[in-house]
Amino acid sequence: MPNKEPIKSHVVEKAARDLLKERGVEIEDISDIVFQMQSQYSDTLTREDCTESVDAVLEKREIQHAVLVGIELDKLAEKNQLSEPLQSIVDSDEGLFGVDETIALGSVFGYGSIAVTTFGYLDKEKIGIIKKLDSKSSGEVHTFLDDLVCSIAANASSRLAHRLRDREEDMDQKEIEHRDQEERMA
Repeated sequence: MPNKEPIKSHVVEKAARDLLKERGVEIEDISDIVFQMQSQYSDTLTREDCTESVDAVLEKREIQHAVLVGIELDKLAEKNQLSEPLQSIVDSDEGLFGVDETIALGSVFGYGSIAVTTFGYLDKEKIGIIKKLDSKSSGEVHTFLDDLVCSIAANASSRLAHRLRDREEDMDQKEIEHRDQEERMA
């Protein structure tokens, strides 16, 4: 069996971003959630800060992989291409089916306890685009996508909380950028 070239990271990132957009999720939708979650903690927070944080989260392979897998399963369920009983479970977003949360939650652990607690809050409260995805009003299946958006928003909120603290402490911009690079590699 011949060795295959690994898929380039920019190709995976583009695919994940394209799938989010295809499924009706804009970066700004997630940024709005991040702003809502973090604005109470900072008078200087801007929408641009939130968008930059969402973009940084979407650069992580683990997030990209979760998005690719989750959305693919949602799309297959829409086409009735999953085996039973999985088809019915995913199609109906069965309440006791926790695999959707498990995939999304697995990608939250890299951003610490703030991300974990924020994920739980967003999963319960269904803020912004998350509520729309969970409503099933579009006729599309978003069993995985709503939880993935919770994950991205929770990660971006946690990342931003740490960046805001770094700024408050007048941390050198090079040190902040270094920490950000390390976080993306983790």
